[in-house]
Amino acid sequence: MEVLTETTEEDEAAEWEEAAEQPERSEKMRPAEAQKEETTLSPEMLRDLERKLSEIEVPTPADHLASFSTDTDTIDISKLPLTYKTNTPKEKLMLQVADNFSRQYSHLCPDRMPLFLHPLNECEVPPTHLYSSTTVLKSQRGSCFDFSTLLCSMLLGSGYDAYCVNGYGSWDLCHMDLTREVCPLTVKPKEAVKKEEKAPPKKYAIKPPRDLTSRFEQEQEEKRQQEIRDQEEKLRKEAEEQLLEETKVKPDSLHGLRVHSWVLVLSGKREVPETFFIDALSGRSYSPQDEHFLGIESLWNHKNYWVNMQDCWNCCKDLIFDLGDPVKWEYMLLGTDKPHLSLTEEEDEDFNDEDDVETLGKEDEDKSFDMPPSWVEQIEITPEEFETRCPNGKKVLHYQRAQLEKWAPYLNPTGLVCRLTTYEDLECTQVLEIKEWYQNRGDKLELRHINKSTGLIIDYFKPGHPQALRVHSYKSMQPEMDRVMEFYETARVDGLLKREETPKTMTEYYQGRPDFLSYRHINFGPRVKKLSLNSADSNPRPTVKITERFHRNPEKPADEDVAERVFLTTEERIQLRYHCRSDHITANKREFLRRTEVDNKGNKIIMTPDMCISFEVEPMEHTKKLLYQYETMMQLKNEEKLSKHQVWESELEVLEILRLLEEEEEAHTLTISIYDTKRNEKSKEYREAMERVLLEEHMRQVETQLDYLAPFLAQLPPGEKLTRWQAMHLKEECLGDFKQRLIDKANLIQARFEKETQELQKQQQWYQENQVALTPEDEDLYLSDCSQAMFRIRILEQRLNRHKELAPLKYLALEEKLLKDPRLAELLKAFS
Repeated sequence: MEVLTETTEEDEAAEWEEAAEQPERSEKMRPAEAQKEETTLSPEMLRDLERKLSEIEVPTPADHLASFSTDTDTIDISKLPLTYKTNTPKEKLMLQVADNFSRQYSHLCPDRMPLFLHPLNECEVPPTHLYSSTTVLKSQRGSCFDFSTLLCSMLLGSGYDAYCVNGYGSWDLCHMDLTREVCPLTVKPKEAVKKEEKAPPKKYAIKPPRDLTSRFEQEQEEKRQQEIRDQEEKLRKEAEEQLLEETKVKPDSLHGLRVHSWVLVLSGKREVPETFFIDALSGRSYSPQDEHFLGIESLWNHKNYWVNMQDCWNCCKDLIFDLGDPVKWEYMLLGTDKPHLSLTEEEDEDFNDEDDVETLGKEDEDKSFDMPPSWVEQIEITPEEFETRCPNGKKVLHYQRAQLEKWAPYLNPTGLVCRLTTYEDLECTQVLEIKEWYQNRGDKLELRHINKSTGLIIDYFKPGHPQALRVHSYKSMQPEMDRVMEFYETARVDGLLKREETPKTMTEYYQGRPDFLSYRHINFGPRVKKLSLNSADSNPRPTVKITERFHRNPEKPADEDVAERVFLTTEERIQLRYHCRSDHITANKREFLRRTEVDNKGNKIIMTPDMCISFEVEPMEHTKKLLYQYETMMQLKNEEKLSKHQVWESELEVLEILRLLEEEEEAHTLTISIYDTKRNEKSKEYREAMERVLLEEHMRQVETQLDYLAPFLAQLPPGEKLTRWQAMHLKEECLGDFKQRLIDKANLIQARFEKETQELQKQQQWYQENQVALTPEDEDLYLSDCSQAMFRIRILEQRLNRHKELAPLKYLALEEKLLKDPRLAELLKAFS
């Protein structure tokens, strides 16, 4: 279907005849073939057809969209530019073309909905209403068509192949109802199953012991486990069926009739791999195979308007988005940038060479429509608007058994930007868990996970916490309660990875320590005094047992490298277990019994053999002497004291972390980037102070450059006050210097004037001597040189006369200025 605005009556009749016969044709014909057909309509038939077409009333979809449009009372159209209120001649021509196309479409397709071609804008001017993108962006209100136009404009400006779509959507899509969909944040990513690689069997490996378990018992256990799995699978399927029944879509009486608009992005540009839809109201992307999109009437962008000629019986799943195919997509304007489909070789042979020659010139003619420029102002989004994103900076989305709340940064004093609440029931009455995301927190808190059923709270921190805290799991902020703390080990000197605490125990995991410590477990006994909030320093918990484990130290022999060390403080015993050698199946062990160093009589006790119980795998290789055992026990006593001190420091660190977390939770301190000049007051004050200093320095330099007394004042000693005679000398010296400059300038102009006059006289003399032998070209060159010389002489003469007139006036003006100068005025009054 082609639309031409300025055609003769015969050409227009031929187009109408072609448009009327087009639905009955089995195959589309090229424009060249259509031009070959001869018109058979009489003038009376043409006038009758024109009268019938003029009587066709084409309704617009404005009535269907009135309820979604922005309230015009809230828009001050007096401040809008003139392009919003009036149409240019090109725009009027465009409206005529659109009206002509709409009438043809209504005549040929009377059973289809009217086209969304030329709605009114906010100023009641045809571009009820399609508001401009700037108005929608400013008011943050509008219909799906308004938001689709805005989104499509931004995508086109970013280089995407985007189109606005006028079609039909489901009830959920039109009402932005996401209660039947699962929140993307609740979907757990699938964990990749890693196949365990079996170690190759060793040639001389010990054979495993014979399996003496009963096969019958194994089979019974497998059956029992299978029954449990089948029961769980049955319960899961029943729960899924019940959920599907509860969330079953209710019958919609307007299914397939709800008008909706969205954005189509074709593949190709900006490395888009495949075509997809974007719902402008929710900002979510969909596949064309999605069942929410029930059909397409038309689509458009800044270049053309396309009408869908394909059947949408299977929603949009079978639609082919080849806009260059006129069989599937009917375009309104000529000159579309989409390539036309090429004909097959058999169809090409049907055309004669003579016809090709006749139509060659016509095909080469440029019939593209000259699109008018956009009447909308440039779309601008400030950094503040981009950061706010949603109206008033807040947005709430309801999903299936979940509610997602979003805030703009710095809107909440706590730094909260997102909260996900999941529920057990579909009515969203019983809270299951809450996830809160934070930004710009001073304590580096990033995520807080609250489990309502267990009461467990898990805080996740970004790098930068004062104590290098990464994860904190707890049920109560009171000290000496169940909690787990994980740390960034690279940010800590002691290499602490994790600390688990209960009312009676504390377990610490280390990595990368120089002493190869990897594990420490402490058992505490009951306190004598009552517990207070800060009693760890004054009344620490008594230590009953300390267990430490170490990694292998390659610099020591395995039978001398301690693998586990246990301090039994109440029993006064120390147990050691060494690493196992590669050629042994068990390791050495040693236990020391601590006794008082002085007996009842006051005599010093010497180390006895019964104070050390040893188990040696190879007792014949080497035996430890009693002195070695005594030195080892004394060293272990010192290490026991050190371990107790480290345990005490760990308890203090836990109290310090809890105190910092409570203070930061109450203070709600938010960090502000140095690049955020509007919120960062310190950075703003510093920048303004620097600008003032630079401005003052620039003003001083300008004043110094323009100060006519600066060269003469520089000759005087710095900081010395002027006297009357010095002021008078400065005045005379300044006037004398200015007078000399005036004389030098006059002499310079006079010298240039005399030089030009002499050169002109030389040229005239040379011309008189060689006048007979000169060619016409030489004479023309001579006359041109003389003309330029006379022009320069005349200009120099004018400048010299002007200088002679203005020099006395300039001298008097400088003298008067010196007398009024505040640095010389008071001193020169005595000489006046």
